[in-house]
Amino acid sequence: MNLATKIISEVDKVLLGKPHVVRLAVTCFLAEGHLLIDDIPGVGKTTLALALAKAIGGRFQRVQFTSDLLPSDVIGVSVYSQKEQRFEYKAGPLFNNIVLADEINRASPKTQSALLEAMQEGQISVETQTFNLPRPFFVIATQNPHEHHGTFPLPESQLDRFLMRLNLGYPDQQTEAAILRGDSVARRSDRISAITDPQAVMDATAKIRTIQVETSVDEYMVQIATVTRKSPLIDLGLSPRGTLALRRAAQAYAFTDGRDFVIPDDVKAVVIAVIAHRIRLRGHFNGNALQAGDALLLELLNQVPVPT
Repeated sequence: MNLATKIISEVDKVLLGKPHVVRLAVTCFLAEGHLLIDDIPGVGKTTLALALAKAIGGRFQRVQFTSDLLPSDVIGVSVYSQKEQRFEYKAGPLFNNIVLADEINRASPKTQSALLEAMQEGQISVETQTFNLPRPFFVIATQNPHEHHGTFPLPESQLDRFLMRLNLGYPDQQTEAAILRGDSVARRSDRISAITDPQAVMDATAKIRTIQVETSVDEYMVQIATVTRKSPLIDLGLSPRGTLALRRAAQAYAFTDGRDFVIPDDVKAVVIAVIAHRIRLRGHFNGNALQAGDALLLELLNQVPVPT
């Protein structure tokens, strides 16, 4: 059992009935990306973030995004110290390993953009100073796709900073009945052990970057990107940065399976989560545009020959 499998096993103790979602979330974390969760309240988004932080022995912070949240509330602020006769930096909640940005689309675009440098560069700038964030650093942002009153939709430039977008969904009837009969989430969370530490996680991410990807698999991913750019139903196709994100996620998924090489099935397992939020559909949809995008991508993927 490798590090990834151990982390997945711990998180599965709390988030019942969602093994594939948990595996993708851990994959996103080990790929050094960030995760966007689109779902209604009460399906386990906070539980997932807290369980992951406990499993890796890291620090966790939840930030409730609201319309009056300021950038300084997220990144921190310099405060003048009368005693020291100078300005001192007071760190914000981003200085943790796992940060849950709850209902991120309720904050103003100015506050949302305060996350961009942190997510992309692993650092923040306050006035003339630059501060490195702890590693690993993982943002899990949530938003409710069915609630649009008083929200600020994330622009494409910010959506692209998230390696994956996931939907937890409702549990099945058997799992929900087990949840009702079992312990509370708080009690299950108490049973999670720190099975590793942040340094071991960073060693694993370094190993993931060396996982072999054959030329045929690289070409397979490029062909997937190409069909999204040529489809008449898609207004904005996958960018080269999106293709790189797909490759990195496939490497991390292979690592969760204990392999040091990527196979096409790894790409298939992560492709929807990685690229669905990076494309923009042409026209209007009466239903959920995210679900429509997922369905369209599945159709397009069937047109791409799989390397053997």
